[in-house]
Amino acid sequence: MQPFKTLTSKVAVLNRTNVDTDQIIPKQFLKRIERTGYGKYAFFDWRYLENGEENKEFELNNPRYKGANILLAGANFGCGSSREHAPWALADYGFKVIMAPSFADIFYQNCLKNGLLPIRVDEETMAILLKKASQSPYQCTVNLEKQQVSDEDGLRFSFNIDQHWKDMLLNGRDEISFTLLYEEKISNYEKMRKAQRS
Repeated sequence: MQPFKTLTSKVAVLNRTNVDTDQIIPKQFLKRIERTGYGKYAFFDWRYLENGEENKEFELNNPRYKGANILLAGANFGCGSSREHAPWALADYGFKVIMAPSFADIFYQNCLKNGLLPIRVDEETMAILLKKASQSPYQCTVNLEKQQVSDEDGLRFSFNIDQHWKDMLLNGRDEISFTLLYEEKISNYEKMRKAQRS
């Protein structure tokens, strides 16, 4: 995974509550064995009409959101099943940060494990962000080291994140690469156990 430190990006808005993982990545696209390639299927049932054309009524198809790496979402984002494919699809779509009033617990953890930064935002601040991002092209900066979100108009607020996951994201580590930091100690332990059994 790539280290995450600071991101300045356009912000896209999907102001819907209770968006579940089946809506983020529908079940018919879960046959792939890779973690990549899911972006084109993200929000598939909302993004496309039955004839395969883009649904112009779907929020994320708005041209002003093209290339946005930050997503503003509604409360309880990522509810439903615990599939990791949902953060895979969002990351492959291009999102690096998701801000919402609340997240489903398993989805929140799956984001962190897969290099996405989920940020819980209080309702008052979210209302300000939604207004800014819905009226005109809007961008903000997310600084993970300072745990702060800011924009050019002076908006600034802090967010919480567990120190372990903060370190993991800052260093671009997943759970496997984190375990490998202790490879020598693990190897020494295995040698000791083998010697004890001999």
